[in-house]
Amino acid sequence: MLDGTMQLMQSGVIPSVSDVAEAAQVSRATAYRYFPSQAALVQAAVDEALGPILAWKSDAADVEARVGDLFSFAYRRMQAHEATHRAALLMALDQWTRRQAGTLGDEARIVRGNRRALLESAIAPAKGRLDPASGKRLAQSLSLLFGIESIVVLKDIWSLDDDGVAAVADWAARALVRAALAEGRAEPEPAPLKRAGRAAALSRPG
Repeated sequence: MLDGTMQLMQSGVIPSVSDVAEAAQVSRATAYRYFPSQAALVQAAVDEALGPILAWKSDAADVEARVGDLFSFAYRRMQAHEATHRAALLMALDQWTRRQAGTLGDEARIVRGNRRALLESAIAPAKGRLDPASGKRLAQSLSLLFGIESIVVLKDIWSLDDDGVAAVADWAARALVRAALAEGRAEPEPAPLKRAGRAAALSRPG
């Protein structure tokens, strides 16, 4: 059923549980036992598409290279399942609208927070070079580039192909890393001497 769901989504359809039951030639009762709602169905498809990305690991000690490796690996997988991720984004936005209107009920929410742990792992080598607040800001900034949202912007607004999208995302991610590390290396300004201490220092014989 999950394979059928992903095939339907890649063809541009956001299937209902009934659609998947029909495609898989199983009863609707069986399908609903595995996927109690359309949101649960889409979530399962997204989790399957993300699987290899969520398992990503790197031993690279250089933070820029490590971030570049994650983006290169993840973008290929996201682009291969672009329609699935776009469908999940669409449903997440629809759920937000219905939640604001108080009509979402107890429908399972589409979970889209996987990028946080991945990005924190990617910038781990910078931990000794950035204070916690700067590290968090770097991860937050990278999250703007990592995901279907950036693919949508670069394809739908700038008409880039897959290679162009990946190249822009990689360039921007590396630029953010270099900027964060440069800020971390900046020496703090020396604290001004207290008036009395400075006067005493100046009055001592050389």
